[in-house]
Amino acid sequence: MAGSILGEIFRVSTWGESHGAGLGVVVDGCPAGISLCEEDIQDYLDRRKPGETKYATPRREGDKVTIMSGVFEGMTTGTPISMMVLNTSQKSKDYSEIAGFYRPGHADYTFDAKYGFRDYRGGGRSSGRETIGRVAAGAIAAKILEQMGIHIVTYVKQIGPCVCRDGHMRPENIEKSPLRMPDLERSVEAEDYLAEKMKEHDSVGGMIECVVCGMPAGVGEPVFGKLDALLAGNIFSIGAVKGVEIGAGFSVASKSGSENNDEFYMAADGSVKKKTNFAGGILGGISDGDDIVIRVAVKPTPSIFRTQKTVNKQGEEIAVQIKGRHDPVIMPRAVVVVEAMAALTIVDRMFVGMSSRMDKIQEFYGF
Repeated sequence: MAGSILGEIFRVSTWGESHGAGLGVVVDGCPAGISLCEEDIQDYLDRRKPGETKYATPRREGDKVTIMSGVFEGMTTGTPISMMVLNTSQKSKDYSEIAGFYRPGHADYTFDAKYGFRDYRGGGRSSGRETIGRVAAGAIAAKILEQMGIHIVTYVKQIGPCVCRDGHMRPENIEKSPLRMPDLERSVEAEDYLAEKMKEHDSVGGMIECVVCGMPAGVGEPVFGKLDALLAGNIFSIGAVKGVEIGAGFSVASKSGSENNDEFYMAADGSVKKKTNFAGGILGGISDGDDIVIRVAVKPTPSIFRTQKTVNKQGEEIAVQIKGRHDPVIMPRAVVVVEAMAALTIVDRMFVGMSSRMDKIQEFYGF
């Protein structure tokens, strides 16, 4: 299977299936000398693991990570870092009957069309559990960014009709909310809305917002390696994502140039700044030094306990009711996955960009 490797210099390769023995990732290109331990990775994995609230799948997994290589005496060595999480709560029998038909909203049909064979236990590689490797690698990328004064704040902006209000969002509220919404009033409304949908055996979609703070100007390439294009593409690789916008995003379609352009000015410290940030921190595919603002549309969980119509592998139209353990809403657990993909993309682009200027190369090597 192609398509499991991400990055040019900071490269990650994920492996494993939802109901296999375990999942993991190999990170290559990580610099030596970074303080790293399993607790650093675990903090990120705990944000996405199942069974934490009534709004998550009841599947109980500790998601305990083991670092297999690349770290010695608490420091990265510069060699590949391999990490593994064992599966401990598989109930593959819940999925045995779906071997013969295609679940609506899932990748069952397309996997069969491509490979002529699929791991039907929870979706195999197309399962949301695949994101464990991304999150583990993203924790390392986030540590690298922290050392450069860059940090990422990610949260649920919208669940169904409940949208967080500008001016009412507080970063400290994100982990106070069971839905990771920084506007606690909207979080309560969203919980009530979700409760109604759960009674109806239905699921809900929404939006995640990711803000990258402290970015320097000059990261990204002007043509095929555009920072916004890579961020969008890599975040789109998350299975439940159906839309990505940066800055003003789709609202630019109704704006005039005078409304959408960010005017520049000289700050007191002599740096160039923008009065507004409709560009979302990226101009011409290159970071402009402002916050990078990304919004991600996430579809409702396709596994719902309602009767749905589909077809089986014999070409017969049938009615099915999906069994198993599923999230009624994906966004709260997907927040850290979006954050991880943003961190991985930015670190790789920063490493690639280190060769952009001859004077910087000479400075690095002391010439």
